[in-house]
Amino acid sequence: MGWVILGLLAAVIVYLVITYNGLVAMRQRVGQAFADIDVQLKQRHDLIPNLIETVKGYAAHERGTLDAVIAARNAAQSATGVHAQAAAEQQLSGAVGRLLALGEAYPDLKASANFQQLQVDLGNVEDKLAAARRFFNNAVGEFNAAIQAFPAVLFAPQMGFTPREFFDVGEAARTQLDAPPTVKF
Repeated sequence: MGWVILGLLAAVIVYLVITYNGLVAMRQRVGQAFADIDVQLKQRHDLIPNLIETVKGYAAHERGTLDAVIAARNAAQSATGVHAQAAAEQQLSGAVGRLLALGEAYPDLKASANFQQLQVDLGNVEDKLAAARRFFNNAVGEFNAAIQAFPAVLFAPQMGFTPREFFDVGEAARTQLDAPPTVKF
């Protein structure tokens, strides 16, 4: 009888160790995924000054647009936390979109090889950033599900495992994204 109890106790301890190590691995994956987003954001932030300088040469009197992009970039670089970064990056995306739209108003700018290359580079970074965000949100979803599943839910909070936040665009942006596009001719 003593061996059975000892065997059950050993099995419970082994299960707890395996579960704990799995949760630690998932938490590390979430951290790594967030670091991948940071890398892509850094590349994006590094491209923006070059884009601004290129536009400045062709559209110097568009100072308001250029200042808005600079302010949005600075806000995005100084944002901390998942929600603050998501909101700041959303504003930066809008400002960069307005800056890129200037290419339509200035044919010489649109024809510039430097401007075209920066647009391609920025598009590539945006694609990588979207993939990094998807990976992060997937890692967060798996981690949150693991710490909320039985029996981990019984001991995960006491061991320091708390739910993580998704990299979300926010309610205001989601409302805009959910609205159907309007086409006018």
